[in-house]
Amino acid sequence: MRIYLDHNATTPPREEVVEAMQRVLREAWGNPSSTHAEGAAARAAVERAREQVAGLVGCAPGEVLFTAGATEANNTALIGVLSGEPRHIVSSAVEHPSVEAALDALAARGWDVTRAPVDSDGRVVVEAAIDALRADTALVSLIWANNETGALQPVDGIAKAARERGILFHTDATQRVGKLPIDLSQTPADLLSLSAHKLNGPKGTGALVVREGVEFEPLLRGGPQENRRRGGTENVAGIVGLGEACALAVRELPERIARTAALRDRLWEGISQKVPGVRWNAAPEAVLPNTLSVGFEGVAGELLLQALDLAGVSASAGAACASGSIEPSPVLAAMGLSPAEARGTLRFSVGHGVDEAQIDHVLALLPDQVERARAAGDV
Repeated sequence: MRIYLDHNATTPPREEVVEAMQRVLREAWGNPSSTHAEGAAARAAVERAREQVAGLVGCAPGEVLFTAGATEANNTALIGVLSGEPRHIVSSAVEHPSVEAALDALAARGWDVTRAPVDSDGRVVVEAAIDALRADTALVSLIWANNETGALQPVDGIAKAARERGILFHTDATQRVGKLPIDLSQTPADLLSLSAHKLNGPKGTGALVVREGVEFEPLLRGGPQENRRRGGTENVAGIVGLGEACALAVRELPERIARTAALRDRLWEGISQKVPGVRWNAAPEAVLPNTLSVGFEGVAGELLLQALDLAGVSASAGAACASGSIEPSPVLAAMGLSPAEARGTLRFSVGHGVDEAQIDHVLALLPDQVERARAAGDV
């Protein structure tokens, strides 16, 4: 039996999503840009999915730009929007690598980047971020929920301050979408990134919400697709899968929040009772309901991760994008953790398909695995 506790890395596609994609591949395989019946069927499928995505995040359907995932969405939001003369950007010290890499590229072009620090719980202090705003600040980019710790950032307050100063605000909401409510009619974000495979949809599909009036230079050119905002024939099946995943989230979100939080808390309570020398790397009241980042004192995280994998449990040593590396996580380092503390951290993230029996099975295995990892040393 395999127990999958790495839903922040990717999620298993829901059966409803797979069925919707299969129907498209069989019945609506036309090119959405074609004017004949087959093309019209594909176009209708894309537009229905656009409405489903908009319904989950609280924006107009026309503001949804389909992409190949959140990495493309983040790059479009930064590099595409910031195509003029170099000015100033405010971000944070705990962004996803796809944002970090885009910021580095902009810095190489002369842009001045300020990365607001975070507290020991991984949260940006609102006042510090606002104080970083300048007369020449063109954009604020802030992750809404951290992929490693699940820490929730105070997006609403910072976005409001940016709006009041006429500064564009982008949020990488990849981890929050489908896990907690989002309503862009209430949160003044100009750009929002998301990815299908983080909410039980397919890999290779995502979206960037671009609010009305926000202009950018397309990264991909070559055709009339997406109102000339992204060239290339649409991945109709993937887009339909994203739409179906969003529709499921709209229907299930309250129950999903309660269920994942209960599973996460059950896991933490068991770990804290059964394993000495552990800590939760976040503030429980300001974290994703499905995410638990645990520091195990005196443990080499990669050894514990391997042991759990051999025992049938999938987890993560920090971000999936950094797997295979034993370098301390920049996110955990920004929170003030030592290299040894960061290296001893594992992330458990629950989701669809996880139940109480699986959590209890992990708790039965974990104390012995931690003891063996501690005995092995090499921290």
